[in-house]
Amino acid sequence: MRIGVDLGGTKIEAIVMDDAGVIRSQVRVPTPRAGGYEAITAAIAALVTRLESEVQARCTIGIGTPGAISHTTGAIKNSNTTCLNGRPLQQDLERRLGRPIRLENDANCLALSEARDGAARDYGCVFAVILGTGVGGGIVINKTLWSGRQRIAGEWGHNTLDPQGPDCYCGHRGCVETLLSGPGLVADYQRHGGTRAVDAPAVVAAARDGEPQAQASLRRYGERLGQALAVVVNILDPDIIVVGGGLSAVPEIYEQARRPLASWAFTDDFVTPIVPAVHGPASGVRGAAHLW
Repeated sequence: MRIGVDLGGTKIEAIVMDDAGVIRSQVRVPTPRAGGYEAITAAIAALVTRLESEVQARCTIGIGTPGAISHTTGAIKNSNTTCLNGRPLQQDLERRLGRPIRLENDANCLALSEARDGAARDYGCVFAVILGTGVGGGIVINKTLWSGRQRIAGEWGHNTLDPQGPDCYCGHRGCVETLLSGPGLVADYQRHGGTRAVDAPAVVAAARDGEPQAQASLRRYGERLGQALAVVVNILDPDIIVVGGGLSAVPEIYEQARRPLASWAFTDDFVTPIVPAVHGPASGVRGAAHLW
């Protein structure tokens, strides 16, 4: 059996999954706020111990995390959970757990999950995106994850969408992530005079209630999403685009993104399906288990 761990900014989720894709055990805990890197690695090790005790088996371990492993240093880079950056997460967890583990970017895990037994199971070239606290992407070709030479394949979240846009933690301005993440939607709403909503679901709810500022923010979000995805389509031309993360559950974004995407894509007939992840919030953790 396989353990998958999804290390997020607010929660750590872990499962035990059998070869048939059935989840045998599952646990979720808040990501430690105090103690930084050491507290996070300890929490992951404790979850693995707990799950193996529950299923009475020694399992393989796959972990999905923000960021990627530098092929130069072996340490984490590009993580929006910034305490991970520069730290040898894979080696430290292998030492704690006493066995090899496999570690991949969380969006890559989403892509692998949906390509293996989710929304993209019948497609060859899959681009999957996370629209949540952060924005990421992953590529799977013929059921095999494509990480790239620098292990950054699919990282569309740090393409520049607006050179005059908000500062990003990566050091650039106007990255896709700063505008298309959940916090990015809220910040846009507030910059344009919105006062009712304090998080992305509240902005969506306000738009559905007819609040002009929220409706305008959601329209801008759709325009930006379409423009950002068009860059990926022009380079990769995937068979399907699968959307995960909290904003994937908002039907309006699919409707509002498709027209600008079609206008920016370098084709006279844009037909690529854009669909929500079948496994929803579980896609990342399932994909981590699929790393073995």
